[in-house]
Amino acid sequence: MFRTFLNDNRITWQFNPPHASHFGGAWERLIGVSRRILDSLLLENRFKDLTHEMLTTFLAEVTAIVNNRPLTCVSYDSESPSVITPSLLLTQKTADDTCPFPDFEKKDSIRHHWKYVQFLAQQFWAKWRQEYLHSLQVRPKWQTEEQNVKVGTVVLMKDNNCARNYWPTGIVERVFPSEDGKIRKVELRIIRDGQPVTYVRPISQIVLLVEPE
Repeated sequence: MFRTFLNDNRITWQFNPPHASHFGGAWERLIGVSRRILDSLLLENRFKDLTHEMLTTFLAEVTAIVNNRPLTCVSYDSESPSVITPSLLLTQKTADDTCPFPDFEKKDSIRHHWKYVQFLAQQFWAKWRQEYLHSLQVRPKWQTEEQNVKVGTVVLMKDNNCARNYWPTGIVERVFPSEDGKIRKVELRIIRDGQPVTYVRPISQIVLLVEPE
């Protein structure tokens, strides 16, 4: 029955050869980053035993963090650009899961399992977000000229204090050319708490997602 269903829908399976995880490309890279962070977190917190329920909840939080990363934009709305995430493709839910999470410290999680799981999830978010942004923003030596940032470009703004699963996405509204004609500073608009907010940031603090057509 299963074989018939696959044949009727023209579905074929393609498997990577054994010991060739690099065949996976981008998704294998995400798995490697997540596994490395998980290993370090569990080693750092080895004094605390994780029950099956705690580990399941923690991995669910990790899955939500990884699947909420922005992939690309489907609109260039100046008020709030619409961003596609793996979570949106999987669940078809467009509502953002950006409600503020409690910021627990290690001392708050000693006797409460849920607080401890949230503490681990917050640590994973901080480390994984940094790793993911670095993978998007490749910075080789400045030996060749790069194209200047343009007005209307959809970008991610780096913000170390943003809440878990919140990616501050906005549109460049103004650029500030230097004396040599290079753009090193931009003004961008981001929707925060339902209100448009304008920031001026150096280009080192933004990650380009989609350039204007």
